[in-house]
Amino acid sequence: MTIRGRLTRRMVLTGAAATALVIGVSAGAALAVNATWTVKPGGSFSFSGTAQVKDATNPNHVVAKCTTVKMSGTLKSGSGLSGTGIGTIKTASFTGCTIGAIAVTVAVHGLPWMENAASFNATTGVTTGTISHIDLVATAPACHATLDGTAAGANNGKTKITYTNSTGKIKLLPTGGNLHSFAVSGCLGLLNNGDVQQASGSGTVTPKQTITSP
Repeated sequence: MTIRGRLTRRMVLTGAAATALVIGVSAGAALAVNATWTVKPGGSFSFSGTAQVKDATNPNHVVAKCTTVKMSGTLKSGSGLSGTGIGTIKTASFTGCTIGAIAVTVAVHGLPWMENAASFNATTGVTTGTISHIDLVATAPACHATLDGTAAGANNGKTKITYTNSTGKIKLLPTGGNLHSFAVSGCLGLLNNGDVQQASGSGTVTPKQTITSP
């Protein structure tokens, strides 16, 4: 190969490397932009809806239903926001809870809970994320159990959610979370320590928010 040939080849390779570097930097920048969020109006919000948890491990598949779930908290406002901790749930209550015809009392722990945004579908206006730091203690006659992530009192339970801009509704999704039952006492073997618990339900956020990314 002549000197001119080697120089030409080196220039081509150098140009290709530079192009790849530019593309790589651009892609990284795009990812960084897509990882940011915009929330309008943000600020204080309330949530009202229903929810249930189903034991996905025990063959009896016990379902605990709550007819009224209320939460309140704050959402960050503006643009360029991180999806982690984009919202904070400061109060939560679960009432009208039953397993079949048996009344269940639910105590809320782990507050404040965090709302986290993970991905956004611009076509549907739907944000997918999680509610984290969940710890719930359920008490019924001859039955006591904690709903958490890795242990009773760990305050690291989470459930997957979606939020839809057009309707202002949050949905709890039965898969994608890490809820389990712990500190189970009594309960006639209907649920056990370590059973996977799947949350589902829905409710409305007031005032309605518009959440987008980027």
